[in-house]
Amino acid sequence: MMTFPILFSNVKQLRMGSLLLAAWLLPAWGHAQKFYGTSDGEFILGFANIRRNGLEEPSVPRLSVFFHGQSLLHLDAGRRHGFFTGLSLRNVGFIYDESDLIRKKSRTYNVGIPVAIKVGNMDRRFLFAGYALEVPINYKEKTFVGGEKRDKFNYWFSRRVNAINHTLFVGVRLPHGASFRFTYYLTPFFNKDFETLNAQGQRERPYQDFNVHLFHFSLAKMITKEKKLYVWD
Repeated sequence: MMTFPILFSNVKQLRMGSLLLAAWLLPAWGHAQKFYGTSDGEFILGFANIRRNGLEEPSVPRLSVFFHGQSLLHLDAGRRHGFFTGLSLRNVGFIYDESDLIRKKSRTYNVGIPVAIKVGNMDRRFLFAGYALEVPINYKEKTFVGGEKRDKFNYWFSRRVNAINHTLFVGVRLPHGASFRFTYYLTPFFNKDFETLNAQGQRERPYQDFNVHLFHFSLAKMITKEKKLYVWD
């Protein structure tokens, strides 16, 4: 079931993030020499820092190839520096072993708005670093027992996860449109205040002592690059 209260409860946070993004991009727009659009596909190798009941636990590497995509608007202020922003959709999550027999897989589809600064040769190879605000729109969880899938569920705009994620990323764009990037999620994956009913019909908070921070390495490939849209002399 789609639930809207969790979205409205974060309106102030979303508004503040949007204002900060706009305040950073507007000066760059005024000094842009050109801007153009790109569309990328992506492969993601994900990991997680997991702490449960005060103890650190290992995560299992998670490779996801479907579905990731982003459309970016690049603003180049010169040959050696620029900015970009845009819209992304990513499948991110983690895998962990609850016991020797039970394995859990959790993931969300996130819609994101990245903003970043670029330094280097804007036409060939450059470094970039930035921030992204991401909103999880769908949560899925699978349970495996002895290697066999026993349970699966997913919810749109689930309260199980936080409604807004803040991330930092760094990377390098290579010639011919390939790029490598590292992303770290500052926001915990789960909503610690989420409540549900246990097998005895009692209310509990399953994620109260379950702290998970995602991070991943990704390889992206430019699918399309729009022609130069604007030139300022």
